[in-house]
Amino acid sequence: MIFLDREYRNSLLLYVQNFGKFRITFSTLSQYLTFFVLISIALPVIAENPVIDAESIREQLAKNVQNSQKNATQANLQRFYAQRDYQPVWLTEHPAARLDAALTLIGQADEEGLSSDDYHLESLRVLRDKASDQDALSLELGATRSLLALAHDLYSGRLTASQADPDWHIPQPQFDPVSFLQQALAAGELEPAFAGLSPDIPQYRALRQLLEKLHALAATGALWTRIPEEAASIRPYTGNVSVPLIRQRIREAYHVFEKPEYDIADSDSKFYDDQLETAIKTFQRQYGLNADGVIGKNTRRALNMTLDEHIRRLRISLERLRWLPRNLGNRYILVNISGFNLIAVQEGVRVLNMRIVVGRDYRSTPSFSSKISHLVLNPYWNVPASIARKDLLPKQKNNPDYLASEGIRVFSDYQYRSELDPYSIDWHSAGNALPYVFRQDPGKRNALGTIKFMFPNPFSIYLHDTPSKYLFQKDIRTFSSGCIRLEKPLQLAEFVLGKSFEQADIAEKIRSGKTQTVNLSERVPVYLLYLTAWSNGQGEVYFSSDVYGRDQRALAYAHWQ
Repeated sequence: MIFLDREYRNSLLLYVQNFGKFRITFSTLSQYLTFFVLISIALPVIAENPVIDAESIREQLAKNVQNSQKNATQANLQRFYAQRDYQPVWLTEHPAARLDAALTLIGQADEEGLSSDDYHLESLRVLRDKASDQDALSLELGATRSLLALAHDLYSGRLTASQADPDWHIPQPQFDPVSFLQQALAAGELEPAFAGLSPDIPQYRALRQLLEKLHALAATGALWTRIPEEAASIRPYTGNVSVPLIRQRIREAYHVFEKPEYDIADSDSKFYDDQLETAIKTFQRQYGLNADGVIGKNTRRALNMTLDEHIRRLRISLERLRWLPRNLGNRYILVNISGFNLIAVQEGVRVLNMRIVVGRDYRSTPSFSSKISHLVLNPYWNVPASIARKDLLPKQKNNPDYLASEGIRVFSDYQYRSELDPYSIDWHSAGNALPYVFRQDPGKRNALGTIKFMFPNPFSIYLHDTPSKYLFQKDIRTFSSGCIRLEKPLQLAEFVLGKSFEQADIAEKIRSGKTQTVNLSERVPVYLLYLTAWSNGQGEVYFSSDVYGRDQRALAYAHWQ
């Protein structure tokens, strides 16, 4: 579209209407010939491009309100134009560059894990190529509406977190797209302003980069090799008919992730050799599995994740990262529930990484944030009533020595003053309304190990050591009652205490066996997230299974299938 200034346009039309009255002389013939050339260009433009003025915008927005379009999107649109006295943004004297920039930004939504279809890109392109007044008005308002929505979604997320994932309890960032767009337009920096909206963290950038690569691959119609389901596991240095297919699948992974371990020889051999073993162990680590080289059901399931499934995992993980606060802090802890992993970050650098155990399916660990305030060394375990009733009572009924053997004492109430003899209680007559309170003494058998990390939250969740170290070698580590068990609790204590770690003398206090509290001079933020795709901070992307089905639920809510 080419638009002319209204005053120039009217003058030009008047000139054309009166042109027949002019006397053409030889001296002015060349001027008239030039004029005819200009008119031949300008008149079609005048005919094609309608005028968009403030009054037409005001009237249309008023009609929208009368037609009950009173949602948040319409309210933002109304507020945006009211702030600029209903003057047009895109269909002005020189609209082409600005309008093209707006449509380009909308077209880039797919690169962020969003969809340009949600911002009506094709409809806007069709309107741009039409010429009527109503089409131009629809284009003006539609482009603004889409950009306001896109700005909000890039900053705060497209989905309402609490509805897409009811187990997510971290408040979404607040953002005013109207003020943002007004400022970006006033500064004449539309593209740089939008580029700064999405999270500026290594996690987000790595996932976004891989998503762009997989989108390009999907556009070619690529399909990855599928490995047949088998009852038996495939072990290194054995033969199996599926080995050539597994080699082919690993080579496909090499073209995506470019890991040197995946660059294996193309062979029809059915023998599982050492080169393939190295590749499989690397693959298992990348997909959150125990790197033992054995191709069992979990490894086979990871190998059979389709291209589309990878794209969906990346999209919903990018969305969850947009739900986070923009400033996570200089020192913070990220707990990835789905990935069974915890990292500690200082000044943007990952300084600690460890495996974790999370809640069982029926006691799933929620997503929330808080700040670690203190540590408890050699803690007691005050057994929650639900665990006492559902887990410990059946064991005591089956074995009268169970509570005593585990160092678990019985009290009449939570004051822990009146201790009862477990052998004097008729446990078989105890029902759901268990009238007793259990507490486990500190020691080697204590379920919390030697240290726990406390932070206020309504879920009674905390991080803690564990005597069951063997569980960290499992692929799927959902064994707790909701709290987070740590592979390296002392290293985490060193991180949260910082410079005061040596002075706190944590190891010596643990050896004393006494229960002690160590307060932090500065609280450390902790974020419990659910990410089935995440990055290690060096650009490598890892995947995990959707253990709680939260991705499936959120994707269905978003209709990102």
